[in-house]
Amino acid sequence: MSLAGRVALVTGASQGIGRTCALKLAAAGAAVAVAARNQGKLNELVSEITAAGGKAAAFALDVGDEEQVKSAIKAAIAQFGKVDILVNNAGITRDQLVMRMKRADWDAVLQTNLTSAYLCIQQVIGSMLKQRWGRIINITSVFGQMGQAGQANYAASKAGLIGLTMAIAREVGSRNITCNAVAPGFIETAMTATLGDEFKQTAVKQIPLGRVGSPDDVASAVAFLASDEASYITGHVLNVNGGMLMG
Repeated sequence: MSLAGRVALVTGASQGIGRTCALKLAAAGAAVAVAARNQGKLNELVSEITAAGGKAAAFALDVGDEEQVKSAIKAAIAQFGKVDILVNNAGITRDQLVMRMKRADWDAVLQTNLTSAYLCIQQVIGSMLKQRWGRIINITSVFGQMGQAGQANYAASKAGLIGLTMAIAREVGSRNITCNAVAPGFIETAMTATLGDEFKQTAVKQIPLGRVGSPDDVASAVAFLASDEASYITGHVLNVNGGMLMG
């Protein structure tokens, strides 16, 4: 799955799934624009990619800020000439039962997880339309498909990403641009590391493969959807959940 000559932009790239996606895309030959709030971690990632012979550049970015999204993506296109592949990965949680959930926590999760994807797509779509080739990949979640108590904001944002994926797929399909989503299940990341052992053990019992996933499991799915091998797949949600949700 060669991505030689392609340029990818990955949000939330400083850690976890986003970081692994950036490494995987770079290893496949793409130049990678990595974006997140933590400039130090981004610089480390760029150094790792370039040390392995790849091309990368860091762009400090809070995806919840529209002006930052516009300026960062404009800078990335100026540096690399285009963006072929967009991975909307940035995401946060602000868990609370709905009766106690603060409006600010609802707004923050929707802004970071869903609105940011719309903003990023809007900024790269011109580049993709111009060359009549593009791959948009939104990282959703199994909880956007089945819900989760205490995560009304998170589940709503991730379900919204699935609807956004399908709408964009219909809008730009005629221009050889695909838009798909990857829905991870329980993945071992910094976000899930704070969960208690009892919760993890209960979660694993619900997974037919009997283990939690790794960021590499998700990144492999992203790299596939970004490649020419997936050229006839669009508007699809690819489940990477060990069988936690089927059908």
